[in-house]
Amino acid sequence: MLKLIGAFLAVAACGGIGLTVAQHYIQRPKQLRAMLSALQMLETEIVYGATPLPDAMENVGRNCDEKIARIFLAARDFLCSAEGLTAGEAWHLAVEKYGYDLAFIREDLSVLKRISGFLGCSDRDDQSKHLQLTREQLRYEIAKAEAAAQSNGKVWKSLGFLFGLVLVLMVY
Repeated sequence: MLKLIGAFLAVAACGGIGLTVAQHYIQRPKQLRAMLSALQMLETEIVYGATPLPDAMENVGRNCDEKIARIFLAARDFLCSAEGLTAGEAWHLAVEKYGYDLAFIREDLSVLKRISGFLGCSDRDDQSKHLQLTREQLRYEIAKAEAAAQSNGKVWKSLGFLFGLVLVLMVY
């Protein structure tokens, strides 16, 4: 009886790991689309609303996905802190702090960190052009993420349970 319970737990644990990895692949395109939408809101705030950057970051943070909002609200907090950070430095720190909590990979974070090079350093039109370029790069990453989610998501779901079964068979 104990062997049966142990076998079940081994299969369940390996299956759970596989499902967790598969969920990461599934969440990445969703979170990238949420970031894309948030950057569109930021561009609208900057270009059409002529909103000061800290207020624009706060407005975007209040109106976007909760996990994505952390980056914008942290950037706003860093920007308004007494440390005297530039907008780019504040954005970079926020992405460093909260970007790893998301399902993003290194390339996604690299695209987001590039925003720090122009944010708050140029006029509205130039910032708009850079944000549009960043959104195009994110669209490319979304396409790659969706392809990876389709192929790797299913593989990891099955692979976890199969590895658990193989492990049980090897032990017994």
